[in-house]
Amino acid sequence: MEVKVSIYEQLGAENLALLVDYFYNLVFSNESLSPLFSKTPKDEIKHKQLLFLTQFLGGPTLYSEAFGHPKMRARHLPHAITENGAIAWLQCMGEAIKKLEIDDTLKKDLFSCFPQTAFHMVNTANPA
Repeated sequence: MEVKVSIYEQLGAENLALLVDYFYNLVFSNESLSPLFSKTPKDEIKHKQLLFLTQFLGGPTLYSEAFGHPKMRARHLPHAITENGAIAWLQCMGEAIKKLEIDDTLKKDLFSCFPQTAFHMVNTANPA
């Protein structure tokens, strides 16, 4: 019986930490996304994201151990997240993934983990 290796195991903790750094450098400089993160210290945001992505990508359940069940949609409801915002988020993630020195197949597999979740967070209509 073949054992499937998680995206987290394929990527490794070091690359995941780089991904979070690359990603948030893009997010914090993005006009439409940065206001969503203005009330929380950047280091705290990055730390929580690292814990969440570790778990989300098949690694240890670090986020749940620290903060309980992720309940990501509920945690994002206080923020107005539009479809345009989800697209901007995905663009930042895609650019961050491109910067990683990993196999192109892993890059595609990694990115494919995010669109469904990003659009699930949408809770506000795009401005007219």
